Amino acid sequence: MQKNGTTRTLHTVKDADGAVTSRVRRTVLPSGMRIVTEQMAGTRSASIGVWVAVGSRDETPTLHGCSHFLEHLLFKGTPERTAMDISVALDAVGGEFNAFTTKEYTVYHARVLDEDLGTAVDVLGDMVTASTLTEADVEAERDVILDEIAMHDDDPDDVVHNLFALQAWGETPLGRPIAGTEASITAMTRAQIQRFYRRHYRPANMVVSVAGNVDHATVVRQVRQAFGRGGFLEGEAEPTPLSQSERARKVNPGEARTIRPQEQVNLVLGVKGLTRTDPRRYTLGVLNTALGGGTSSRMFQEVRELRGLAYSVYSFATHHADAGVVGVSVGCLPGKYDAVLETVRAELAKVAAEGLTDEEVERGKGQLKGGLVLGLEDSGSRMSRIGKAELVHDDLLTIDEVVERIEAVTTEDVATLAKELFTQPELLAVVGPAK
Repeated sequence: MQKNGTTRTLHTVKDADGAVTSRVRRTVLPSGMRIVTEQMAGTRSASIGVWVAVGSRDETPTLHGCSHFLEHLLFKGTPERTAMDISVALDAVGGEFNAFTTKEYTVYHARVLDEDLGTAVDVLGDMVTASTLTEADVEAERDVILDEIAMHDDDPDDVVHNLFALQAWGETPLGRPIAGTEASITAMTRAQIQRFYRRHYRPANMVVSVAGNVDHATVVRQVRQAFGRGGFLEGEAEPTPLSQSERARKVNPGEARTIRPQEQVNLVLGVKGLTRTDPRRYTLGVLNTALGGGTSSRMFQEVRELRGLAYSVYSFATHHADAGVVGVSVGCLPGKYDAVLETVRAELAKVAAEGLTDEEVERGKGQLKGGLVLGLEDSGSRMSRIGKAELVHDDLLTIDEVVERIEAVTTEDVATLAKELFTQPELLAVVGPAK
């Protein structure tokens, strides 16, 4: 690898007059850090995300919740900035910043005016590479996270989806909740978190994505300076890819139930799905959208509009490197539980046997394409798209290429996939009062 890294242009989009409306460029630094930018014409904002290839599935049982704990702690201060300094730096320029943890990666992100991008890069670079993780901060944030866990435990929708994951994958990193448990967070020490931080927060594990009114070379210089503190970018390494697989791991069929004295019953009924690299994921996207992705969807019409069985009903598809699930989530009154379950099962069986109509498939494709394009009109969504593509998929398609793949899905494709998915053994998670 060259001393200054390697840079290439991934995509250039021009309008009818030949003017560049979008350009995506990628630089890989000698340390293995990847920098991806999308220059967007006509914007005055800039968004940055620091994507770290570590999430809850990388944790041992002893470290359950450590990724999320660490995400909180990186906002608490560095040798250069206190927690207040970090907040003031971006609040003073009207910026927005936050972070989130998933089962496979952690993201720190900010959105600012284009002229203030340097400030955002510097603050995030400082946080990610030089957090002090003091004992006092660990203890203070421990209580915050325990409160957050309690809050999620009070939300039946969160509880039922966690229960569904546990039923699907058992006591494995994929089956456990991202935030950890009261026991694991209470027992976790600063030394354990510090070791986890140093092990996983390395340049080769990181992608910095920036979108908006930006210049790629300028962003690379800013990232080098901000992330170069303490020799963080020294040394040479190849980028660390997330593991990929086209074969989804098995799920555990069966029923899991948690009895709670609440007004509603929340249920999730599902089956094994597809991995994130499975080429049929576009077909699944159309199927999922037509099945339960909007008010015209099959499930919404049958469960809510025609039968009045529930207020909330939707379908979903979750993809991981080596796992996936597809399901339907419903919240209903306890007296309607049996009818809801019967209706959802009947509709899934019908879709498995007959597929969807041409009209439903076309409507699903239109909704999927519209949501994709409309969702990419601001710099934050563009930053997320290129960052996730670099870290998770290692392949960035243009928006037109994604639309073409959606358009290529046929009614027969949907019917074939529906038959494969919805004839598998089901798994059911239920949270609510006892019958």
